Amino acid sequence: MLSLVAFLVTLAAVLAAAGHAGYLAMLTSAAKKRAGGQPAVDFARKRFPIAGVGLGVTLLAFLISSGDTWGADVFAMLLGGGGGIASLKALQSSQSKFRKGEF
Repeated sequence: MLSLVAFLVTLAAVLAAAGHAGYLAMLTSAAKKRAGGQPAVDFARKRFPIAGVGLGVTLLAFLISSGDTWGADVFAMLLGGGGGIASLKALQSSQSKFRKGEF
C-alpha cells in the first residue's frame, strides 16, 4: 500500500516538473516565431535550469520509489513531494512574471 502511495506522489511530482519545463519550452518556441520575442526567449532560458533541477529531483524520487523497502518509499515521497511543490511554485512564478512583463 505504501508503495502505491509513493508511486502516485512521485508521479504527480514528475508531472508538475514536466509541466514547468514544457511551459518554458512552449514559451521559447512561440517567442522565437514572433518578431520582438527575444526578451521572452531570454527570460525562458534563464528559468530553464530551475525547471531542469526540479525535473531531475522528481525523476530521482520516482526511481527511488520503485524500491522494495518502506524507508525508500518514505524518502521518495518526501523528495518527490518537495520537488513537485517547488516545481509548481516555480511554474506559477514564471507565469506571473511573464504575464506582468517582468522579463
